[in-house]
Parts: sequence; structure tokens; C-alpha cells
Amino acid sequence: MSNVIRSSRAGAVVTLVIDRPEEKNLLTIAQVRELTAAIKEASATDAKAIVIRANGPDFCRGRDPRDGSGAPNALALRTSTLEPILAAYAAIEAAPQPVIALVHGAAHGFGTAVTSACDISIAADTARFKLPEMEHNLPPTLAMSAVVPNVSKKALAWMVFALEELTAEQALQIGLVSTVVPEAQLDAALDKVLATVTSRAAPSLVAVKDFLRVAYHMEPRGLADYSANALATVLSSRER
Repeated sequence: MSNVIRSSRAGAVVTLVIDRPEEKNLLTIAQVRELTAAIKEASATDAKAIVIRANGPDFCRGRDPRDGSGAPNALALRTSTLEPILAAYAAIEAAPQPVIALVHGAAHGFGTAVTSACDISIAADTARFKLPEMEHNLPPTLAMSAVVPNVSKKALAWMVFALEELTAEQALQIGLVSTVVPEAQLDAALDKVLATVTSRAAPSLVAVKDFLRVAYHMEPRGLADYSANALATVLSSRER
């Protein structure tokens, strides 16, 4: 793993830091792959939470546009450039632990998508969100796929077609982030939620994460059965 994605563990929390501030935390596809690998590695541990944050003035301004694909055809382009991005979103969703984004500065493109994909997203009041791909006539369908579960069609269409950069408060209103705090209180807000999460038993955390993963895709009767089975499993476990 390069120095762009730094991983550390303190107690029951694994923290992943995007550390390319000199490039506004723009990520190449290789670095997106590194982030995915780091998420998967953290997922395989007994950590109770995974935090994704960034060093420098911005969270992540998206994919580095200078990172050309060089793919000769559509299939090769999908394999080399598009699927690694989708894999990052999938790794966040598949992690058994809650994944928490700590967002400040600009979160554009991939940065907006990661914010949405995480289970909890804490935004500084100075954070800004945008899907800018249509400025280059590129439909941001990959990022949109990560945003769709959390925001309305109207809100997403506005972000894409109007190309408006949203404030943190606007992002909160449409469901893109969980909460907004003054930037100076960002770490304190993270510490507070981590104290709560890590004090809970692992089976309960996993059950909630699993439920959130499937709940919005199930019909009501099946969802009711799933919820009963999930709760019964936790109640019968030794640790809860």
C-alpha cells in the first residue's frame, strides 16, 4: 500500500486516511484500488468501526483526470477503470462494521459517492458536495449509483444537471450526510459516535449493518421475517 491511503488502528477502530493533499486528494484508479483493499483488510478484523477521513483542506475531489485509462474498447474500459470504482462502494457496503466518513472541504465526484456509501457521514459545516462530471459531458452514473439509495430523484437530478455545489446543510437536507457540525468540532463529533458504537457488542453491530444492507430491497413480509431471524440470532448469542 502506498502512502496515499494510510491505515491505523486504535482500540476497536480502524482509520483510513486519504493523504494526497497536494493533489486535493484526487485519486487515481490504482489509489482507489488501494482504498478498497484497505477497507477489505479492515473488514476482516475484529474492529467495531471503520473511519474514512482525509488529510489536507479537502476530503476528496474525485478521480484524478490525468489518470487515463488507455483501454482499447468498452469492455477493457469497464474492467480497468469502472469496476474498481464500483468495488470501492461495494467494499463499504459489505463491511460488517459500520463505516463512518468524516468529511471536510470539497467532496466531489468519487468523494460525494463515498460520503453517501458510508453508513454514517459526519460533515463539517464547511464541507461541499458536487457531481461535476457533466461539465465534461460524462454522465456520473457510477457516483449516482452510490447516491441513489439515500437521496430523492429530484435532488439527485438537480446535483447532476444543475451542476450545483451543495453546502453541508443542503447535503443534510437531502439525506447525503448524517449530521453537520462546526469544523472545529468534527473530531469531537467523531469521538462521540465512536464511543457509542464501540461500546456495543459486535453481533448487534453486524446484525444492524446486515439489516441496513438488505432492508430497502425486500418486500414487507420477507423483511419482517428477516428482522425476526436477525434479532433471534443476536438474542441467542453469548455476546450482546
